[in-house]
Amino acid sequence: MKNTVLDYALKIRLPLTLFVIVISFMLTFYISRAERDSVGYAPVQPIQFSHKLHAGTMSIDCQYCHTGVTKGRAALVPSVNICMNCHTIARKDRPEIIKLTTYYKEGKPIPWKRVHKVPEYAYFNHSVHVNKGIQCETCHGNVKAMDVIKQVKSFTMTACLDCHREPQKFLPYLTNVKKGPENCFACHR
Repeated sequence: MKNTVLDYALKIRLPLTLFVIVISFMLTFYISRAERDSVGYAPVQPIQFSHKLHAGTMSIDCQYCHTGVTKGRAALVPSVNICMNCHTIARKDRPEIIKLTTYYKEGKPIPWKRVHKVPEYAYFNHSVHVNKGIQCETCHGNVKAMDVIKQVKSFTMTACLDCHREPQKFLPYLTNVKKGPENCFACHR
């Protein structure tokens, strides 16, 4: 009788249990992919800021606010001083501009929540890409049409390598574009 219980456990219960575990893992992995890759991430910001208005309607260049994009690794989140270049005069009576002015008068930085983030273990330099003519929209999507900024593309190793391996496919607006580095030390320093 003991053989039949052991046989049942080994032939039926163990494979069934392993099957349920594997399927649960696979479903969890694929269902949570967007969350892991941060695609669709659009946090509520301390001040409502419309890229659609500023970058789209008013055609303000990305580099006016994101001053570090041509000089270093980070694009830099704009300081309150940059906003106040216009808003000491423009639309001063709006509720969001009043919040902005409060940060400015108190000398406090705006606690913006970062939207786009490359993993800590990967090295990325904005200036190398921007100075080669790669447009912001290639990675960040059509920001000019976004009222609320959100991440539209994944910043995974696969996404970067796809572009480095086939730049003509992802950067059709550039002529004579060369392949990017594929060695590990280009990104993992």
